[in-house]
Amino acid sequence: MTDAETGTVTEPHGSEGEAEPPRRRRGPGRLLAVASLALILAAGSFVAFAVRRHDAPLGSISTIRPSGTPADVSTKLAFLMGLDALPPKRAPGFTLTDQHGHTISLDSFRGHPVVLEFMDPHCIDICPLVSQEFVDAYRDLGRQGRDVVFLGINVNPYALSVGDVAAFSSDHGLDAIPTWHFLTGPLATLRAIWRRYGIAVVPRGPNGDVIHSSIVYFIGPNGSERFLAAPQDDHTKSGTAYLPAGQLASWGKGIALVAKDAMA
Repeated sequence: MTDAETGTVTEPHGSEGEAEPPRRRRGPGRLLAVASLALILAAGSFVAFAVRRHDAPLGSISTIRPSGTPADVSTKLAFLMGLDALPPKRAPGFTLTDQHGHTISLDSFRGHPVVLEFMDPHCIDICPLVSQEFVDAYRDLGRQGRDVVFLGINVNPYALSVGDVAAFSSDHGLDAIPTWHFLTGPLATLRAIWRRYGIAVVPRGPNGDVIHSSIVYFIGPNGSERFLAAPQDDHTKSGTAYLPAGQLASWGKGIALVAKDAMA
């Protein structure tokens, strides 16, 4: 599929249906939206295993090592991340615009591992947490950090401007990552990308939350998918999203370790 204005999308990613996202802990006020989201998602996608693993009691599965997990990622950390190895296939291509107004294609990063997430520039829930995990991962990578590309793709149909993604990048410290690009473009192009990556998006109006899948893809230097992970958050009684500091730090280290493995 090609958008004649500014965006292009290539290489379908399996089924045209949207995949079921890993479940995230939500406050009571979001239960109805989450239930609505579940009704529109296609069953049987490759992320279903990650969902089941997160739903299982920790004590019953924490000793089971996910198949294909990088050797230097502990079983406990792999479980925390909902980490899964993917069959080697080329990641769907795209061309979008980043927070600096530059035209960026996935193919332009051949030779570098890519860490890809789908984010809402107006999000006050899980996206800021993932942003911190990306910043921590970049720091944990040390000198290798400049070799790893961190990408975000916009999922907010009401906030598609370069200014929207630029403001989020600045507000959450992502500009500290030299290889960070928060990508946006025409809505039709973005929808095609969401579909090809199995990302469900349910907007609730210009002033409402955008309920969306939160999945991190790790793409190898040759452009092939290597791993996916399923970020999660928790909420205070007042509804504020958080993760314990130890888990945030562990996520950063985990992303760095998986990105290093994806370099191979």
